[in-house]
Amino acid sequence: MFYLCCVSILWAVSFSFIGVYLAGQVDPWFCIAVRLSLAAGLFFPFLIKSIRTKHLTPWQCGQMMSIGAIQLGCMYGFYYHSFLYCTVPLVLLATILTPFYIVLIDNLFTKQFKPWMFISALLTCLAAYVMRYTPVETPSLMGLLLVQGANIAFASGQVMYNRVMRTNPHILQHQAMSWFYIGACLCGLGCWFTLGDTSALPTNSLQWGLLVYLGLVASGIGYFLWNKGITQVTIGTTALMNNAVIPLGILVHILFWGQSFAMEQILIGGSLFLLGFTLHYGIALPQSYPQVTSKFIHKPL
Repeated sequence: MFYLCCVSILWAVSFSFIGVYLAGQVDPWFCIAVRLSLAAGLFFPFLIKSIRTKHLTPWQCGQMMSIGAIQLGCMYGFYYHSFLYCTVPLVLLATILTPFYIVLIDNLFTKQFKPWMFISALLTCLAAYVMRYTPVETPSLMGLLLVQGANIAFASGQVMYNRVMRTNPHILQHQAMSWFYIGACLCGLGCWFTLGDTSALPTNSLQWGLLVYLGLVASGIGYFLWNKGITQVTIGTTALMNNAVIPLGILVHILFWGQSFAMEQILIGGSLFLLGFTLHYGIALPQSYPQVTSKFIHKPL
């Protein structure tokens, strides 16, 4: 839980920087390619060590590359392509369903229906909707489908990574993530080469520096700690934490950029978040994982 909280704060700050200095100024496909390439480069020494020690089997390396391509590469591809059909407020509003998809996909894998996890996840989705809602134009069906594709890709990657690591506890996560980033990087570079705009590259040192920060810190360290964190909590907690970045992001905008938000939306949304977490830890968690200790989940997936 500690890792997830730290990364949520990190991403809340990062989203703020993207909105102020990069969005609408630098080609998004280039941003994706640079971020994922830097993240892969950061973990490249672990990749070399993994090859030399044969710590991961070829099958496990392929699994990690596939998960990285889905969780980050496909997610970013769907997400940024949706901006061709929808405005920024509508895209942001449509990203709130990731917790629901995480619980749904996990239930499909385990062939178990956990209603209280669905309820707590939907409450956080509703909370995010209330906090993010702004009047928008009539939505584009293609745009909404693309955003949901991004949500499903990110959710699927988290569930699959969790399951692979739980069933292979001997795998060192920093070596596993080195292959994860290779898969994501290849997907990101493919998007850049086919869809990128070479006339919209960074124009100043601030933008270049921000891309380096986003690649090494927000993506490289951030996704590593996030994926490590989700292996130490239940899938329900993972689902709820996916929307925690929203209230944190609003707080960052208020504190650092002086942006105003409707207080009633923040209060109602915050209350729904608290209700969702209360139901999860009070009802859903004891019913689904009765043998949970304070730190680890011992129930096999």
